[in-house]
Amino acid sequence: MTARSDEAQCDCHWGSDEELAQLKVPGVVLDPDLLRRTWEAPDWKDHGAVLRRILPQFARALVSGLVEPTFGMEEVGRSFVHGDWRQWSAHQNAAVWEFLRAWWAHTLAEPDPAVPAHEVLALCAEASGTLTPWLDTWEALEDRVADRHLADAAAHWKCDLLDDRLPWDARANAHDLRTELAAWLVRHAPARLAAQGAPEDVLDGIRLIGLTGPARWEDPNWPHHR
Repeated sequence: MTARSDEAQCDCHWGSDEELAQLKVPGVVLDPDLLRRTWEAPDWKDHGAVLRRILPQFARALVSGLVEPTFGMEEVGRSFVHGDWRQWSAHQNAAVWEFLRAWWAHTLAEPDPAVPAHEVLALCAEASGTLTPWLDTWEALEDRVADRHLADAAAHWKCDLLDDRLPWDARANAHDLRTELAAWLVRHAPARLAAQGAPEDVLDGIRLIGLTGPARWEDPNWPHHR
């Protein structure tokens, strides 16, 4: 795949005409900085064509942990959204779904994945616009490795969810995503994390996330309790 022949970019802020020309030739390996500038740029004429051009190399870099967004992996998810990949042809759309599902399953099964599970989840949720299939996969994997990732994620999410915030910067539906994530964590995590010997403050934080209004704020273990 290639970018459109008439694709253009700012040579002052994005890069040179010679670099842009590489996107119009299939299969040329891009240097890491050019790959980064390409997926980060939000203003392509045809973002979908550019994303299809870089996706094989981009996917390898993602799985290897070589992609380091400025703020969070949800930025990568937004690049997928800009490319409108869910409207691609059926076989191209299916290929992206297969990649995301395989990467997510591998992450949950890998004791030391290149990208932490909570970051891959943010990317997948942002790219797909939903949490449900990713949480369903996690829920079905009842083993020590998946549970350890769950303990790490819960510790990472706790403070944001206690303040009723989604733990990443969502492009849309932040309220619905936060509600679903909090409900899933409260319903599904405590027993698994207790079996893992998770810290008491993490378990109690999940208990507080399940409370609302004064029941949470007036609880003596609420972090801002006075």
